[in-house]
Amino acid sequence: MKRPIFILVLASVLGLASPIAGASTLAEFSFPDPAQERTFRKLTEQLRCLVCQNESLAASQAELAQDLRREIYEMMRAGKTQEQIISFLVARYGDFVLYNPPLKPSTYPLWYGPFVLFGIAGFFLARTLLRKKRARDTELSAAERTRLAALLADRTESQEPPR
Repeated sequence: MKRPIFILVLASVLGLASPIAGASTLAEFSFPDPAQERTFRKLTEQLRCLVCQNESLAASQAELAQDLRREIYEMMRAGKTQEQIISFLVARYGDFVLYNPPLKPSTYPLWYGPFVLFGIAGFFLARTLLRKKRARDTELSAAERTRLAALLADRTESQEPPR
């Protein structure tokens, strides 16, 4: 009885590990020059995976990232420079492919958007806090004080235990 369970568990583990084993890694790419390999690694770390969006091409296991790594590898083997490869990818996918996009009018929202949103949130927070402070500082009118005293008196009478 224990043997079929072991086989089932082993098959499950191997089934889960097979997509990882088939994934393309940076070690798969070999260069004759160690400087070219460092450039390749640096370049794939500077570029964003367009599928994952929060991972670099070096870290992502998405199919598109694997294809882009192969394409970068082929371009480097063909003698293209890092600047030429980046220019090609930016022309094809836009500045979004770069983790550090250049400062230009089309990327202003990327660079300044968070500051604008924090400023707007700060404005509304300050306005709300000032309104609450002003609301607390208002005095009660004589009629409101009389009504409050009556309500409190009724409450204390109803809370007294019966004798």
